[in-house]
Amino acid sequence: MHDHRSGAKQPHPFNPARAALLDDPSRFEYLPPTALIALLDLNVSDTLVDFGTGTGTYAIAIARARPDVQVLALDENQTMLALTQEKLRSASLPNVTAVKTSDIDSIRARVDRILALNVFHELGDHVLVELRSLLNPQGRALIVDWNGDVDRPHGPPREHTYGIDEARQRLSANGFTELALTLFPYHYAITVAAAPVS
Repeated sequence: MHDHRSGAKQPHPFNPARAALLDDPSRFEYLPPTALIALLDLNVSDTLVDFGTGTGTYAIAIARARPDVQVLALDENQTMLALTQEKLRSASLPNVTAVKTSDIDSIRARVDRILALNVFHELGDHVLVELRSLLNPQGRALIVDWNGDVDRPHGPPREHTYGIDEARQRLSANGFTELALTLFPYHYAITVAAAPVS
């Protein structure tokens, strides 16, 4: 059986028992949703996948700010997805939907934008290939992850995360073309396309 975590830097996936950390409002101070929305460069009627949505905190913030965009909150962990669905029931946002990994085939090659937030260090190479396959030919992904090059009071240990050069090499090796790099206090954000841009 294929190990879908092969290539991941962090030895174990995020523990759902620590899900409350994902709802800490201080996250928005050092990684504001408005900044991510600007980097995603969303067009009207775009479909955005929040890949590894966790408890849906950022998916909901983006859906609220951009009612003209369809947000799909995707997570492989059923506990996380249940927490997201619970939030969505009270959020009353018609443009955001919780999605299981078993639903991926229905959106393959049809997605305009992907946000992969704080999951890159957990994703195996096989999952990166899967992520890439969701994008349509003009699609873009925004890979935002803890920066292994900087000391920080938040996030996983530095040795469980990628530095910028390491992240760039790994994305290139998995078929992504880098379009832009943006730095946050504790994160890097790399905008990528699924194919070389002419």
